[in-house]
Amino acid sequence: MKHLLIALLTALSLQAVAQVEAPKQTPQLEFAMQLKVTTGEAYSCGETQHGQRIVIPITGGTFEGPKLKGTILNGGADYQLVNKALGRTELEAIYCIRTDDGICIHVRNRGIIAEGYFKCAPQFEAPADSKYAWLNNALFVCSPDWTQQFQGIVLNVWLVK
Repeated sequence: MKHLLIALLTALSLQAVAQVEAPKQTPQLEFAMQLKVTTGEAYSCGETQHGQRIVIPITGGTFEGPKLKGTILNGGADYQLVNKALGRTELEAIYCIRTDDGICIHVRNRGIIAEGYFKCAPQFEAPADSKYAWLNNALFVCSPDWTQQFQGIVLNVWLVK
């Protein structure tokens, strides 16, 4: 009888754990902008203890979305760390964009390339007193568009709502 009671309690506890209530809201994506980033010639800093460090200078470009438009400023870079043992590349691109009305916005885009996927999450830092302050506390995801004929990289950015 004791074993039957233990088995019954175990079955009930497993059933309780397996029941998951469906979320009431599912995140939605809203297109935020497309960045057309021009790049310079990549160079390698060599093999480090973490992998091969590659730097790709960001030389300019343009961006446009429903709420903003402008240029990508020269002087940033995409810092990549290629780890062949893990089969992935970590990247961190740091640069600035300037809107058509003259507001500078800092961009930091971190991501990973692994198993044929390119995953990135850009963060924007706009002046708090500007009409672009909404960028500061929002969550974004982006993906490259390899289909276009462009000298550089095209990034499509979505706002997670």
